[in-house]
Amino acid sequence: MTTAQHTAEDLRHLAEQTGRELEDASALDILRWAVDTFGPRFCVTSSMEDAVVAHLASRVAPGVDVVFLDTGYHFPETIGTRDAVAAVMDVNVITLTPRQTVAEQDAEYGPKLHDRDPDLCCAMRKVKPLEEGLTAYDAWATGLRRDESPTRAGTPVVGWDAKRQKVKVSPIARWTQEDVETYVAEHGVLTNPLLMDGYASVGCAPCTRRVLEGEDARAGRWAGRSKTECGLHG
Repeated sequence: MTTAQHTAEDLRHLAEQTGRELEDASALDILRWAVDTFGPRFCVTSSMEDAVVAHLASRVAPGVDVVFLDTGYHFPETIGTRDAVAAVMDVNVITLTPRQTVAEQDAEYGPKLHDRDPDLCCAMRKVKPLEEGLTAYDAWATGLRRDESPTRAGTPVVGWDAKRQKVKVSPIARWTQEDVETYVAEHGVLTNPLLMDGYASVGCAPCTRRVLEGEDARAGRWAGRSKTECGLHG
């Protein structure tokens, strides 16, 4: 039976069991399991903060699909990182865009919706496009790490995405920032230039600031608000 023939309940049980079995596995072994299990129905998602997970996946599955959400609000450095990844890495970068341009959204909802209702802005420019873009896949990989923030501390290496009814793979969940930096240095992995300019987490330009000393990596996202996630991961 192929994964396409499995029910959502089958995939949920598979994800939960595998998450326990692979808790101590290497990132490459976790990705190897995902590729062996799902084949072309597996993809990597990347915010182009760095290309670590894309690079790891390309070592297991050259030409793997790497899905990027172009919200229309990205820093130029982020778009540049995407273009560089597409040019030099053995991956297939797929860019998803919202149904409305920023101008069309402004015309319907008013300008700077991200300031007035950031949850709605994220829902339209991130969550909905990803849901539509993932329809061709049974499993997707993320770069989530447990050390990034308290809200991500319980991230399983393989889990169940109940919202999208898909297997969610976080191969570097157990990594630290030092692990990431070591991997980047050893393999010459592309990273967003903003990471060298005080940004510890890179999202849309209007909702991202540099972090201060002692703050966690996600503190620069929606600073001053109770919002901590865009809706892609919780």
